[in-house]
Amino acid sequence: MTSPGRFITFEGCEGCGKSTQIASTLTWLRATNLTIHEVREPGGTPVGESIRHLLKHDPVGQSMTAETELLLFAASRAELVRQLIHPALARGEWIIADRFHDSTTVFQGNARGLPIEAVNFINHFAIAHREPDLTLILDLDPAEARSRALRRPRPTGQKDRIEDLDLGFYKKVADGYRALAQREPQRVKLIDASGSREETFARIQKELRHAFSTLPR
Repeated sequence: MTSPGRFITFEGCEGCGKSTQIASTLTWLRATNLTIHEVREPGGTPVGESIRHLLKHDPVGQSMTAETELLLFAASRAELVRQLIHPALARGEWIIADRFHDSTTVFQGNARGLPIEAVNFINHFAIAHREPDLTLILDLDPAEARSRALRRPRPTGQKDRIEDLDLGFYKKVADGYRALAQREPQRVKLIDASGSREETFARIQKELRHAFSTLPR
């Protein structure tokens, strides 16, 4: 019998260190001979990557409405779930995702102020009711997260409409994630990301070992 696949998502403000910690987690887990897929949102499929460019970088998208943004994120997610996530989990493989539906709840619901009932309905339709097994939120002071995000190298002249938002938006996102961790403490774990990379990764390993008993101690 095939062992069940596992679905782990990483969340947090832009600049919180997700990419670094996902890379460390993938290296650690792959050393156990697990079959693991790394995916990102928006993106992860040809359709999703085209949507990602429109959402983050294309000048055409700079003035899009919050409602359009919500539906584009959901479209990318629906494609990713049906083309990659569901089939991989059915084969007993693991998924590590850089963002998933909780980002939409927090960014478009809490920070953009869209009706949470509509956001939840669209989220559940897009994910086909497949919640992550574990969600790790990297929690960092919003001002520090924004400072880090703005210092990241980019291609010359390229803008990122989400990273470039003001500090008030970052604060709403951080508050939204903290509230989410309080609402769903079984699935969602808040990880203090204010220390060194090594300290943050040790906290991540602790949560992963607690959630999945088959991982090496």
